[in-house]
Amino acid sequence: MSNTAGTAAAPPPERIVARLRPHARALFWPSLVLIATCGALGYYGGQFTEVWENVLLYSSAAAIVLLLFLLPLAFWLSKRYTITTRRIILRHGFFVRVRQELLHSRGYDISVRRSWLQSAFRSGDVRINSGLEKPVVLQDVPKADLVQSALHDLMEHSQNIVSTRRQQDESAVPDQTAIWGSR
Repeated sequence: MSNTAGTAAAPPPERIVARLRPHARALFWPSLVLIATCGALGYYGGQFTEVWENVLLYSSAAAIVLLLFLLPLAFWLSKRYTITTRRIILRHGFFVRVRQELLHSRGYDISVRRSWLQSAFRSGDVRINSGLEKPVVLQDVPKADLVQSALHDLMEHSQNIVSTRRQQDESAVPDQTAIWGSR
């Protein structure tokens, strides 16, 4: 028989609650630039008599699409927030990747900040103050109120699990038996 009195129960496995990116509204202007560039290229493409003029048109259209559509798209895709049952993981960066984690069990304050445009789209900046020198900000997250309430629930549940585990560890009976008075 094995003695499991001092062994705490294994914590539940970590599950992903949400995967978020900033609101796709950030791609509105780059998408308009792409549509306008494709329209202009379709209208003016091949109409010039000189070859160098057509080459200049196609190369400038490619440069516009690269700089004003593909780069903003790549930067938007490179920013990602993952909320799990144990922590928040922030990943961002295009050339230099940065990963930051914040455990729910540490406790933090959550607030939502919105501009008038974010209010119209029900998004907002979720600010998480964990006592560090500057707060962690989930920028322009869709459904910011839902994210805030989910983080409150996850933090409360995580703190209950940590405090329960701590109480179990402190109240566990040690395996060693001391015999008093033996010679």
